[in-house]
Amino acid sequence: MVKIHKPTVAIFGGSFDPPHKAHQNIVKLALQKLDIEYLLVVPTYLNPFKDRWHTPPQKRLEWCKTIFSDTKVLVDDYEIKEQKSVPTYQSINHFNQKYSVRYLIIGSDNVAKLTKWYNFRWLNEHIIWVIFTRDGHSIDTTHLREYIIIPMDIPISSTDIRDKHIVDMVDDSIKSSVIKTLRNKMTLDERINNIVKVLDDKKAEDIEVFNLDDADYIASRVVIANSLNSKHTLALYDSLKDELKPKGEQFLHSDISDDWAVADLGDILVHIMIPEYRQRYSLEEFLNELVSKKA
Repeated sequence: MVKIHKPTVAIFGGSFDPPHKAHQNIVKLALQKLDIEYLLVVPTYLNPFKDRWHTPPQKRLEWCKTIFSDTKVLVDDYEIKEQKSVPTYQSINHFNQKYSVRYLIIGSDNVAKLTKWYNFRWLNEHIIWVIFTRDGHSIDTTHLREYIIIPMDIPISSTDIRDKHIVDMVDDSIKSSVIKTLRNKMTLDERINNIVKVLDDKKAEDIEVFNLDDADYIASRVVIANSLNSKHTLALYDSLKDELKPKGEQFLHSDISDDWAVADLGDILVHIMIPEYRQRYSLEEFLNELVSKKA
């Protein structure tokens, strides 16, 4: 009987929500240091230890296929097609039909909870753990049969990107898509809080927010803030652009002078002006009338 050769592989699974440069570095180092023919990147449908995902599985799969372009890297949709949380044990058995799965790649933050994984004993007997260290995580490997440790202290995670919008750690090829996804997941109130925080941090004064949801007006929210002087007006506007664009905000139109800047974000208008202009034009009086009419 002819023995069919099965390529030796490592599996790198995860939510990849979103995938980032640390993931890319893990793949690069794994290809360099492991005796494998292919590396399988396997995005989860749903992490077994979580009750929801932030980004739909097909979008995460698309991102992974875009950034993992090495010919020895295969992005596989097996777990996504299952449309449920899939234990690692099941995935390895699936891939062993075609490949010889020798290594399983994990981050050092996962080591402490490995014994809680479904069928951990079987996993521990049949694969070699490849542990990529992450800053601040101590590793107790006493319960592991065989393992390899690869240092890679990049202090970033998908959670940081989602919560802190550190999009510089996302590959340029998917950055605009990730930014758009993050922007679409923010509520209007969260976006307003971001605007107010930037203005407050940069020393704007008398910041007011008007809720015009039910009023007959071109925007759902209007933010008005005082600048200290003409130079400060421009500085506040530039700070809004610099800090909000990476979070997905689109500046559709802007009118800028030394004394007054208006930023149109679609459903939000932001007015920044020196106090004399604010008093002269009494914009808040007009907006308060709109608010009182809707009440």
